[in-house]
Amino acid sequence: MSETYDYVIVGAGSAGSTLAARLSDIPGVRICLLEAGPKDLNPFLHIPAGFIKVIFDPKLTWGFMSEPGDAINGRSVPAIQGKVVGGSGAVNGMIYVRGQADDFNRWAQMGNPGWGYDDVLPYFRKSESRREGGDQWRGDKGQMPIFGLDLKNDLVDAFIGAAGELGIPRNPDYNGASQAGAGIYQYNIGGGRRMAPGQAFLRPALKRGAIDLRTGARATQVLFDGTRATGIRYTTDNGSTFREVKALREVILCGGAINTPRLLQVSGVGNPELLKSIGAPVVHALPGVGENLHDHFTPRTVVKVHDAVTINDMARGPRLIGQGIRWLLRQPSIIGMGVVLGNIFWKSHPDLDRPDMLVTFTPGSFREGFLGKLDVVPGMTLGAWQLRPESTGFIRARSRDLFEAPMIQPNYLTAENDRRVLLSGQKLIRRLLGTQALGKYVTEELMPGPAVQSDDELMDYARRQGLSGYHFCGTAKMGPASDPMAVVDARLKVHGLQGLRVVDASVMPSITSGNTHAPTIMIAEKAADMVRGDWG
Repeated sequence: MSETYDYVIVGAGSAGSTLAARLSDIPGVRICLLEAGPKDLNPFLHIPAGFIKVIFDPKLTWGFMSEPGDAINGRSVPAIQGKVVGGSGAVNGMIYVRGQADDFNRWAQMGNPGWGYDDVLPYFRKSESRREGGDQWRGDKGQMPIFGLDLKNDLVDAFIGAAGELGIPRNPDYNGASQAGAGIYQYNIGGGRRMAPGQAFLRPALKRGAIDLRTGARATQVLFDGTRATGIRYTTDNGSTFREVKALREVILCGGAINTPRLLQVSGVGNPELLKSIGAPVVHALPGVGENLHDHFTPRTVVKVHDAVTINDMARGPRLIGQGIRWLLRQPSIIGMGVVLGNIFWKSHPDLDRPDMLVTFTPGSFREGFLGKLDVVPGMTLGAWQLRPESTGFIRARSRDLFEAPMIQPNYLTAENDRRVLLSGQKLIRRLLGTQALGKYVTEELMPGPAVQSDDELMDYARRQGLSGYHFCGTAKMGPASDPMAVVDARLKVHGLQGLRVVDASVMPSITSGNTHAPTIMIAEKAADMVRGDWG
């Protein structure tokens, strides 16, 4: 027995929530939205500082681990993704970074018409409700609040001042005309509360009655009639029983860059050799499914500080109570802000025409540099990134059992340029710590420590300590049919199949220059117009 809707959307994360909300205002439309996780009722999901409490909660996240990486000393690292209404947007650090104009121009140059910067800019602006107002680059009439740091902090000011000493100018809006420079992060926070797409878009859209949201509903198979996707099989009781829901128009996969390719593979879409190895029928051969995995990788420097107030100080004892009261009164507080506050988007070599590396800044320290566990000593944390890593990996199902974790191999640091740029970022951190503005607060470098000095030692430290940015993308690559590794076309329809579309970070043909949450929302906004256009 199955039920029938116009659209069946798999995943109520950032993409799925945005897409379902935008489609729900089509007169007479019926949408079934399946989410493997629970409703977003946990109060820590809505408190910005609650990020530390939820990011590793197995009830709210997929606790995946990567495969051992040859270039990171054989380590496996966490590969966290959200498993709750709102998806990763409900558990992430709330940082809002669009990327650079050339990121999207490159997508268009790779054979994806309609995805250049001028094409996607209206969709970025459509979502935004920027507190500082709109302009030719920014939107201020959308549903998602975008706000910068209100809380005054001497260390953040010193970080930006240190960049100035090194000739790096302050940039008041890295999402505006140019990304280059030093500044403070912007967040999807409004009124002291996290405002991810689950809250900003989906929650009000549910009142229209067009969306049937089913939580705890884990998709296990895309159903096909020949080469046409007709629905989804799912379970709500860990596989004891199964139900089916049919789609009159389209099945749309929004499960993210790990779960979307895995679902395609167990459903018989992917590399034929892999499908045969896991016992899946070959419904359609697409060798690119699960390939082209991109992610950011970052080692962190941890420094003990003096004569400055840090998150470590404010997050305990009477000060924490005071911060809680300030948050309740909607005044600036550590409860109502993100964890990572400052940034420098800059170039690893002066001859480059745009930034290729990033340094992040937190006026607080974490145990062993691992975000989520505050240290007992007052400190600050700086991270180094390669903005557009060239190392790519893969996602592969191990079997047709979706309760068995997939193989996740990002191949961090296997590309030589990734190592070179990351090393430049680590050296920039050391230069920042040596400036008058920031250096006056430094007591001691705890990680990697003063004994680590040479290029080889810094790179060895990166291999030993670096972690994922949780920005997985690219595993259902957008590209023309002439590209043998492309999975979807420029309208996000799966090549060679009918009634099946992918709308999430997996369609990115290459990673964007920064956090991938904002571009994922943009993809869903643009996809909604495409789907509406096909509705007629």
